[in-house]
Amino acid sequence: FISFFYFIYLFIIIIIIWASIYLFCLCVCVQVLLPAAGLLQLQEVKKACCEFLITQLHPTNCLGIRAFADLHACMELLNLANTYAEQHFSEVVQSEEFLNLGMDQVCSLIASDKLTIPSEEKVFEAVIAWVTHDKDVRQEHMAHLMEHVRLPLLSREYLVQRVEEETLVKNSSACKDYLIEAMKYHLLPAEQRSTMKTIRTRVRTPISYPKVMMVVGGQAPKAIRSVECYDFEEERWFQVAELPSRRCRAGVVYMGGVVYAVGGFNGSLRVRTVDAYDPVKDEWCCVSSMQDRRSTLGSAVLNGLLYAVGGFDGSTGLATVEAYNAKANEWFHVSPMNTRRSSVGVGVVGGLLFAVGGYDGATRQCLSTVEVYNPNTNEWSYTAEMGTRRSGAGVGVLKGLLYAVGGHDGPLVRKSCEVYDPATNTWKQVADMNMCRRNAGVCAVNNLLYVIGGDDGSCNLASVEFYNPNTDKWTLLPTCMSTGRSYHLYS
Repeated sequence: FISFFYFIYLFIIIIIIWASIYLFCLCVCVQVLLPAAGLLQLQEVKKACCEFLITQLHPTNCLGIRAFADLHACMELLNLANTYAEQHFSEVVQSEEFLNLGMDQVCSLIASDKLTIPSEEKVFEAVIAWVTHDKDVRQEHMAHLMEHVRLPLLSREYLVQRVEEETLVKNSSACKDYLIEAMKYHLLPAEQRSTMKTIRTRVRTPISYPKVMMVVGGQAPKAIRSVECYDFEEERWFQVAELPSRRCRAGVVYMGGVVYAVGGFNGSLRVRTVDAYDPVKDEWCCVSSMQDRRSTLGSAVLNGLLYAVGGFDGSTGLATVEAYNAKANEWFHVSPMNTRRSSVGVGVVGGLLFAVGGYDGATRQCLSTVEVYNPNTNEWSYTAEMGTRRSGAGVGVLKGLLYAVGGHDGPLVRKSCEVYDPATNTWKQVADMNMCRRNAGVCAVNNLLYVIGGDDGSCNLASVEFYNPNTDKWTLLPTCMSTGRSYHLYS
C-alpha cells in the first residue's frame, strides 16, 4: 500500500519535472524561432511566438520579455509586457530581473502614471533596493531616480521616519531638495496644494484596479459577516471574503490599499477590534485594537492617519477621538469633541475633519450641530449648524463640498439632503432622495454621490441611489444588494 503511494508520488514529481523542462525548452525555442521568423518575414510564425510569450508573462520574467519584444520590434508583446509590469509592480521589483535593469529602464518604469501600487512607499523602497544591489556604481544615480518618486504623496510620518533617515538620501543634496519639496507640500493648507504642480504631486492612475463600491457587514436585522461589492463597469454585485466575525454599527476607511473595519457591535458586545482587508489577497486580518469600545462611530482618513470619532460604548455616548498609525500599528487619543456624539457622520474637507450631527446621550436629543477638527492645532471648534437635526445621517464629500444625507430626528426618518460649502461656511438644501434613509452608507464615485442601503424606520433597505450635483437629481441604481442592510460599512 505504501509502495503504491510512493510510486504515485514519484510519478507526479517526474511529470512536474518533465513539464518544466518542456516549457523551458519551448521558451528557448521561441526565443530562437522569433528572430528567425522576423528575418525571413514569416509573420504568422512571429505572431504565434508572441502569443505564446504573452501566456508566459509572470512577475519574474515580464521585464525580460519586454526587453526581448523591444529588441525584435514586437510592439503588441512589448506593450502587454510593459502593462503587466506596471500592474504587478509590487511583485516585479522583488525579482532578479528588476535588480539587474539598467538605470534608464528603472526610470522609465517608476515614472509611469499607471503603476498599480498600494502607496508610493513601494516606489521609494524599489529605488533603494535597486541602488543598494550595486551601491558603489549606482548611488550616483540616486538624484535622477528620486526625480520620479512622488515623495509629496507619502505621509509626513514616513517622510520623517524613513526617507529622511535613509543614508542614500542624506548623501545627496539633490535628494534632500526633493525631500524639502515634499515637506513644503504637507505644510500647505489642503486647498492650496493644487497650486504646487509638479510631476511628483500628481497622483498615479492605475488601470488595473476597477472602481468598486464595497459594503461590509451591517445589520440585517442582526449583525452579519457578509461583504459584497458593486462593479461599476459590469454593473453587478458580487461577494468577497467574509469578515472574521459579525460586525455592524462600525466605521470603515480605505487607506494605503487596505480597507479597515473599525469597532462596532457584534450582536452582543461593543468592540474595540479592527479588521483589515487586502483586496489583492481577498483576505481579512486583525490589526491593533482601539483603546475604547465604540459602535455607531464616525471614521475617516486625514494626513495618513485613521480617525475613530465618538460613538457609543454600551453605556454612554462618547466625545473621545482616537487616531491609528498603520506604520506603527498603534492607536492614540487626540483632543475630544466638545459634544458627545453617537451615530455621527464624518467627512474630510480642506485638510479638516468634520463631525456632523449625531445623538447626544446626555440631553437625549438628535443634533444639528457640527464640529471641525484641525490636526495642526489638535483642537475642535463649532462651525455652521445644519438646517435640521440629523442622527444616523450619511456623510460624504464631493468636489470639496460636504453632504449630510437622510438620518432621523426621533421617529422621523428623513429623505432630505443638505450640503456644506466651507468657502462660505453655510449649509443649503438640495434635492430630496427617492426614499427615506437613516444609518446608510455614503461614498463618492465618478463625481456622483452614492447612498447605500440603510433603513426607513420599519425595514432594512437593499436599494442604492446616487446624486448628480450637475442636475440636482437622485436616481435609483437598477441593481440592488443581495440583502437589505443598515449600520453597514462602505468604501
